[in-house]
Amino acid sequence: MIRPPHDAARLPLRRAQALTGAAPAALYCRDTGAVSGGVMAGGKGRRRAHLAAALLTLLPLGACAVGPDYLPPADPPATRYTREPLRNPTAADKVATAQGGSADQSFVSGADIPGQWWALFRSKALNRLVEEALANNPNLEAAQAALRIAQQNVEAQKGTLYPTVTATPQAQYSKAPGLDLQSPLNNNNLFYSLYTPQVAVGFNPDVFGGNRRQIEALEATAENQRFQLEAAYLSLTSNVVAAAIQEASLRAQIDATKRVIQAQTELLQLYNKQLSLGQIAGADVVQQQAALSLSQQLLPPLERQLAQQRNLLTALAGRLPSEEVTETFTLASLRLPTKLPLSLPSRLVQQRPDVKAAEALVQQASAGVGVAVANRLPQFSITATGGASAVKLAQIANPGAAFFTVIGGVTQPIFDAGTLFRRQRAAEETLTQAQAQYRATVIGAFQNVADALRALQSDAKAVAAAEAAERATGQSLELIRKQYSAGAINSTQVLIAQQGYLSALVTSASARATQYADTAALFQALGGGWWNRVDVAPPPPEKDPAPFL
Repeated sequence: MIRPPHDAARLPLRRAQALTGAAPAALYCRDTGAVSGGVMAGGKGRRRAHLAAALLTLLPLGACAVGPDYLPPADPPATRYTREPLRNPTAADKVATAQGGSADQSFVSGADIPGQWWALFRSKALNRLVEEALANNPNLEAAQAALRIAQQNVEAQKGTLYPTVTATPQAQYSKAPGLDLQSPLNNNNLFYSLYTPQVAVGFNPDVFGGNRRQIEALEATAENQRFQLEAAYLSLTSNVVAAAIQEASLRAQIDATKRVIQAQTELLQLYNKQLSLGQIAGADVVQQQAALSLSQQLLPPLERQLAQQRNLLTALAGRLPSEEVTETFTLASLRLPTKLPLSLPSRLVQQRPDVKAAEALVQQASAGVGVAVANRLPQFSITATGGASAVKLAQIANPGAAFFTVIGGVTQPIFDAGTLFRRQRAAEETLTQAQAQYRATVIGAFQNVADALRALQSDAKAVAAAEAAERATGQSLELIRKQYSAGAINSTQVLIAQQGYLSALVTSASARATQYADTAALFQALGGGWWNRVDVAPPPPEKDPAPFL
């Protein structure tokens, strides 16, 4: 049973209090540190002291944050990925593959996964292609931009914890109406100027922590985007490796098909000679021609798939199809990792980017509950305006021209037809949804690893059996052809042997490619070693070009 990150957060206040044993203020209010701010004002020192006292009275209240405090989820109580103790993926008989190393592999429990896990396939071409994809793939660039957007939103929201200072200088030129419209007056006396430089300071004390909960939610969003970036990184590298393995598999199948076509063509030529000498019937030639045609039909679909696979690799590298990558892949150019690092089950939830991203969404939803609760409570505001007003610029510095105002306000919803209450309930259900989705993500992560382990356990035997079948059918075909040349058997047995050999070649290539692909899938299921990455430099520090604007 996987414990959700914060079960009490889903319950009503009193029930959650009973479960946690916390006092009401301790459950929905936590110490987050007071925020200091200043208000500019003119006037007598005593009035400024009263203003400062009023601010100091409200500022400590900003240390309270309503809503549930997020608690990280506990690790699932799992000690292994499969029901029975894990066995190494070893073939029953120690059969070494003709290309790409041994079919046997072994798990190294508790070993760490390297950040560049694809290098374990020992292919320089694969390493170059992955590096190019990491540098040029637009999806990865978009994920990096999404993270920067989330981080900037966090910094923007933090500004709500501090006062805002706004300068609003005004210069007014006006004409006053004349007192006696019938008598001639000097119109110049009716014009005057008014200069009013002033500064306004606004501050909304975060008494119940609504702004802090919004910051917490945005920080969780940024954390989610960070792991979305790691997931995009892992997905990109895994797709490149999988596409390279698939290309190698297609090339092996094309090569096997061409070998069979060549053998069938040579045999057809032999049949035609024998037919011209009257040694065989025309039906034997027709049967061989039909077998050759069937084999030739297999080649165009494989070549089409290979071309499309090349297009996929080119797109993953961030190129257009006309700029096809130069790297090519065969099973012989790849080496199968024989020592497979296997993370402990207790570490999986910390290594999987999708699990960490889901956890961040739970924290975001938890903070959303606090925001909804704070919106139902009184909202405080303080506004202070100070400046001077004079008809001449030289009189601005006169103490008599100074003025200031201080306004304190409180807004408390009284009747809203239950709107804010329903929004709070919606936020609580959003938290419940996020918790359930997190548990589903954890279960899916363990399933992915278990599937990869099961596949690898059978792959070694499948590769060994396919290699043995390839050798056996090849030897059988050679013997049958010799017997046919000696006239000991008919052509039908040759056709059967040819089809068996073709099937064995394709199955062998597919089995070896599947073992490579399942090995890559295991690295992906375990998280891909993103915590050991050293290939991405941190962004340069930013400097606000206009810090006072």
